[in-house]
Amino acid sequence: MLPVYIASDNIITSLGNTTTRNMEALKAGRIGISIHTDPLLFPSPLPLSLVDTGLVEEQFQAILEHHQKKIDPGDFTRLEKLLIISIHEAICKLSYNFMSRKTLFVLSTTKGNIELLEARYQGRFPHRRIFLWEMARIVGDFFGFVHPPLIISNACISGIMALLTAFRYLRSGNFDHAIVSGGDILTEFVISGFQSFQSLSPTPCRPYDAGRDGLSLGEGAGTMVLTTRMENKPANHVRVTGTATSNDANHISGPSRTGEELSFAILNAMLEAGLSARDIGFINAHGTATPFNDEMESKAIVLAGLTEVPVNSFKGFWGHTLGAAGLIESVAAIHSLQEQQLIRSAGFESLGVPEPIHVIVNNEEKQMKSCLKTASGFGGCNAAIVFEKV
Repeated sequence: MLPVYIASDNIITSLGNTTTRNMEALKAGRIGISIHTDPLLFPSPLPLSLVDTGLVEEQFQAILEHHQKKIDPGDFTRLEKLLIISIHEAICKLSYNFMSRKTLFVLSTTKGNIELLEARYQGRFPHRRIFLWEMARIVGDFFGFVHPPLIISNACISGIMALLTAFRYLRSGNFDHAIVSGGDILTEFVISGFQSFQSLSPTPCRPYDAGRDGLSLGEGAGTMVLTTRMENKPANHVRVTGTATSNDANHISGPSRTGEELSFAILNAMLEAGLSARDIGFINAHGTATPFNDEMESKAIVLAGLTEVPVNSFKGFWGHTLGAAGLIESVAAIHSLQEQQLIRSAGFESLGVPEPIHVIVNNEEKQMKSCLKTASGFGGCNAAIVFEKV
């Protein structure tokens, strides 16, 4: 099987529109979740993690000029702009020929252009723009990718599933490169849906903490460029070496009560990577700060024999970014690995899960060669992916 390298990346969150700015914010301990009072999103004040719209418009205009496109920015939705910006930032520094039949474009999202259902957007875009395949086509056509986009929409594991899918396509030799991008935005539909579950915290979320009382929603986009071309591997490069998925079939929204199924995905990803527990430098877990998710994850981590491995969640910094979460958090985990630094789990003070996992309280340096990223989502889906510094 061909080795799969990570050639480039970008993340866009409330903490910044580049990977560098986000990593600087994480290391400095800055939180991107704040109280918002937009009645178009929710009728009462709510902690949210929102991307700077003004900065998005400015960047998108610059990208139109860069690509010499005479297009009205109003012809694109907010999410389409986020995805295009993220992809542009990831590929502009590379010299590869992405306009060939050897390039795969994979897009992950949970809700896509869901805001087009709202009355204020009626008539602004064709009705079919609400479909995920049409939104993905618009983004792919902007760059001129040869193949139709491959769309992954599998609840909150969508981002990791997109990476897993691209990884397997590349290892088979069918493609040389894969551009994997994911995004979601916050809308009235999304927020009201989570509120109906009574799963939103009135304060910034606190993954794994004894006082956690729900999640914080965020929006963003992330892109990762994967390649099998040995001559294209970047300095200080990282490989994807193991992936796995599972489903616990427990409940439409509630996770497994035992953690066995997530531990199954973790162990199989480690097996494929050829690594044992002592090889894993840290785990960047899903960590939504809901009572049942964090409890289940603690059980899965212990069942997988990873009790002593440091664990963090980035959701305390920028919230749960839905279909973008797996990609955004994977990029941050990779850069943590490259920089040999563990990032604290924001919002955590004292352990509030039933198993004694080792949640990272303070940033610290650590020599390590690999890390594990996990995710779980509605419908009982679970995913795990191993990144290894070569």
